[in-house]
Amino acid sequence: MAPDPLSRDRFAAALRALAPRYWDRHPFHLRLHAGGCTPGEVRSWVASRWYYQSILARKNAAIVAACPLPEVRRRWAERVTYFDGDAREDWLVLADAVGLDRGELLDERHVARGTRFAVDGYLQFCRSAPWKQSVAAALTELFSPELMAARIVAWRRHYDWIKPDGYAYFENRILVVRGDAASTLDLVLTHCRTADEQRAAVDALAFKCDVLGAVLDAVDYQGGIP
Repeated sequence: MAPDPLSRDRFAAALRALAPRYWDRHPFHLRLHAGGCTPGEVRSWVASRWYYQSILARKNAAIVAACPLPEVRRRWAERVTYFDGDAREDWLVLADAVGLDRGELLDERHVARGTRFAVDGYLQFCRSAPWKQSVAAALTELFSPELMAARIVAWRRHYDWIKPDGYAYFENRILVVRGDAASTLDLVLTHCRTADEQRAAVDALAFKCDVLGAVLDAVDYQGGIP
């Protein structure tokens, strides 16, 4: 006999229980927020994180393409425009603010090889997995607003060489991601109805947490860039 699905509240709790696996506890992030990184290491983080940012519109387009529900497609398609538009431009400003040459950012010469493997794996997952699992993987949004808010405070305290306009991405994203997280969670709780679907959703979110952790592993190993 197939196991019974979790109640909505218990399912939500199982997803939120993955918070300790999120990358805010990674040693590199702890050092970054404590002021222990060199300018080159900050630039390395920005360059590798750019590669992750650069696939999000394509990842979201893959979810739209795979989803059979028009109402979900309409809601999710807004994310394609956002990551190809405002979010992209704000990240380019961040690169300028930390002294990373924009041409070098765009040609991806500073992307750590482990970052490339991890991010490409995430994109492939979202192209091949059922759309519900790909949506569930995006639930790292549940954990990110607090990290971004802490990052702004920490960077302003420890890295006064960063130009103030570089914080626009995080300041703008905090407001957006809080709404996105609530919407994404509702989609997952509503559409993952069976025990197998719920288990797959939790596994997808765990995988995404590991992708982000692998990005920081690679950045930490690579060290700073000029």
